[in-house]
Amino acid sequence: MKLPHRRQFLHLAAGAAAVPAVSRVAWAQTYPSRPIRWIVPYPAGGPTDIVARLMGQWLSERLGQQFVIENRPGGAANIGTEAVVRSAPDGYTLLLISSAHAINATLFDKLNYNFMRDIAPIASIMRTPLVMQVNPSVPAKTLPEFIAYAKPDPGKINLASSGNGTPGHVSGELFKMMSGLNLQHVPYRGDAPAITDLIGGQVQVWFGSTIASIEHIKAGKIRALAVTTAMRTELLPEVSTIGEIVRGYEASSWYGVGAPSGTPTEVIDKLNREINAALVDPKMKARLADYGGTPLPGSPAEFGSLLATETEKWGKVIKFANIKPD
Repeated sequence: MKLPHRRQFLHLAAGAAAVPAVSRVAWAQTYPSRPIRWIVPYPAGGPTDIVARLMGQWLSERLGQQFVIENRPGGAANIGTEAVVRSAPDGYTLLLISSAHAINATLFDKLNYNFMRDIAPIASIMRTPLVMQVNPSVPAKTLPEFIAYAKPDPGKINLASSGNGTPGHVSGELFKMMSGLNLQHVPYRGDAPAITDLIGGQVQVWFGSTIASIEHIKAGKIRALAVTTAMRTELLPEVSTIGEIVRGYEASSWYGVGAPSGTPTEVIDKLNREINAALVDPKMKARLADYGGTPLPGSPAEFGSLLATETEKWGKVIKFANIKPD
């Protein structure tokens, strides 16, 4: 994407500065005055879609306007994201942000946007663990047993993922880096085929979302060895964290909301307040917990800091493992 000519940029900046602050505040007080389009860059029914619909319903009730969820899947979230980048920065087009956006910044050599420059962070919503899980034929019942089982025979364990560069893939590669294990990566096109082959024994280990795998774990079709977050999850309280064994390891899926760069600060702050209010509401916290989610309240600046930190972290993993997009 070409940047504006310097003279044009200064002209636009001067025009924005000329708008009286009181007018911006008054406009923000009446926001929203029409329905808001919230783009989810993934298909309906997945974790990102569920998060957006839960929070969208809350915001609709609190702000008196419909938050319309629009699924724009494709391009590893890039198609929907670009649609938001190219929208008017008026608060009426939002983006459901996930950990994939921090990964994509390095995974793709050429994008038609710069995420950190072109998307303004509004609020983080929640964090969820991935679960390191194995086929029951694997004799290991714990993570130390798995490491002891896999280390003597490099490459004998197949590590499934939902695709190259997905959160599960990079989380698995980070584990390989930090544990010193040699696991053979087998990419699939989505969670469903990866789970099917894990249950069938064609692959032995998978880093999967709690939403996709919890019922299979409870049914005994697959075995949970550890969770990727720094803290254990209430959904699987008896399952250890990877970091308890592989010191310093941490990975998670997280979700938040952003808007086109240039969206008025007053609008961003208003949305941030309402989202943070949802995250302390007992009913909302219970709904998020059903999906293994831990509320992640904070300011727009704190969410921006998370985005920057995660982008740097996953950039190092992608370069080390030489991960390329599908």
